[in-house]
Amino acid sequence: MKLIHTFLLACVLSVPAAGAAELGPDALVRQITDNVMSAILKDKALQAGDKQKALALAEEKILPHIDFRAMTQLALGRNWAKATPAQQEQVVNGFRSMLIRTYSNAIGTYQGQKMEVKPTRMSPGDTDVTVRNSFLSPGRPEVQVDYRMEKQPEGWKIYDIVFDGVSLVATYRSEFAQQVRNGGIEGLIARLGQKNGGAAQK
Repeated sequence: MKLIHTFLLACVLSVPAAGAAELGPDALVRQITDNVMSAILKDKALQAGDKQKALALAEEKILPHIDFRAMTQLALGRNWAKATPAQQEQVVNGFRSMLIRTYSNAIGTYQGQKMEVKPTRMSPGDTDVTVRNSFLSPGRPEVQVDYRMEKQPEGWKIYDIVFDGVSLVATYRSEFAQQVRNGGIEGLIARLGQKNGGAAQK
């Protein structure tokens, strides 16, 4: 769960400001970090765990900058090809909802965290890069967090987060594979629905 919380915080910090699409991926991260964290610190309702405000923040700030389809396809691995187009969309939507709901439940824990963005080594024309960062929390060891990002026509998008060497996509790949083995693609869809339904009722 800590990995998921860090992933979602990373997504918030990675959202580019309007009109900054021409910036490189690390510049986008660096530009918006202070602004977004400042907004969270100033909003007492978000700090107190207001889920509706957190969901609204996620819809506005996070979703446009994450390639959930690519992320889900990587998490499903070979099982992606076993799903029909309709099933693929259901899995993508279920995965998206689960991550966003996890974010809304965890946003109050983000206070006091800072992120140091490191220069990204890339060549002209690169469309797939890793932006390396460090999360800094008072009294805790530094945590390495890397964003895997792809340049798309509408700008750079996140498709995986690596937290202290552990990939979010790889973490879910093993879980999804087990669920598909036990109940097929429909079983995975049902499981995601159960998780999202349970979160909505809490």
